[in-house]
Amino acid sequence: MAPRHPVVTLSRPRVLELLEANGLRPSRALGQNFVADPNTVRRIARLAGVGPGDRVVEVGAGLGSLTLALAETGAEVTAIEIDRHLLPLLSEVAEPAGVRVVSGDALTLDWATLLGGGPEGSGGPPWHLVANLPYNVATPLVCDLLDGVPLISDLLVMVQREVGERLAAGPGSAAYGAVSVKVRYWGTARVVGKVPASVFVPRPNVESSLVRIVRHPGGPAVDPTLVGPDRLFRVVRAGFAHRRKMLRGTLAGVVDPAAFAAAQIPETARAEELDIAAWGRLASFHP
Repeated sequence: MAPRHPVVTLSRPRVLELLEANGLRPSRALGQNFVADPNTVRRIARLAGVGPGDRVVEVGAGLGSLTLALAETGAEVTAIEIDRHLLPLLSEVAEPAGVRVVSGDALTLDWATLLGGGPEGSGGPPWHLVANLPYNVATPLVCDLLDGVPLISDLLVMVQREVGERLAAGPGSAAYGAVSVKVRYWGTARVVGKVPASVFVPRPNVESSLVRIVRHPGGPAVDPTLVGPDRLFRVVRAGFAHRRKMLRGTLAGVVDPAAFAAAQIPETARAEELDIAAWGRLASFHP
């Protein structure tokens, strides 16, 4: 890697200057809201817990505000950006700090090749993912990464507040749903901070949260030899399809009626009451 230049994160005046000088405007179609506050991006890098010797991949690097804060920690940073109009500027801003800039759509990337983990996407030192995610891709991307990229050991994502609540929700919470169960299958999650709208360019109309997800070191929370993830999440999705109804109704034809007693779950229970272990028992029943 080329020697790093001194890292200076982007202030609001610098963000506005870069946009104007390059004839750029944030893309509404891509949900672009650039962080323009050095204190915020440094706080995110600190919450990610990365430093020298760590490998970090950032999704949606934009102008490089967070990218530079991550590089400032001494971590090895790979920055992914889908917007071809931003890429030359991102390279100009981030590459002098030793960052590898990659053009691509995070939803369709060959992650195994990108991260150097071999055909199965595993092996070698783990990666840490940090991202400022637009609303329309946040949930599918987090789920795809948890399902298919085991080389990523943890994620720190900035998302719309409601999305963050769903990712981190536990049983009994109004925000708890199929996505929450998916996250708990693969790891633990919690909201670790809030980000005010005032630090973005342009200013969004929603509040943002920082969610940290750490993959279970021992593998999924439910043993896949007892019930595979396809079967498990078919049951989970069916259960939450009508979350206010009792499971004996929503799961009719999906699980055997005897599964409730075998799994020690009342037929009158509702989806939001079951933790990941209970979903696993229910889905794994075979008469």
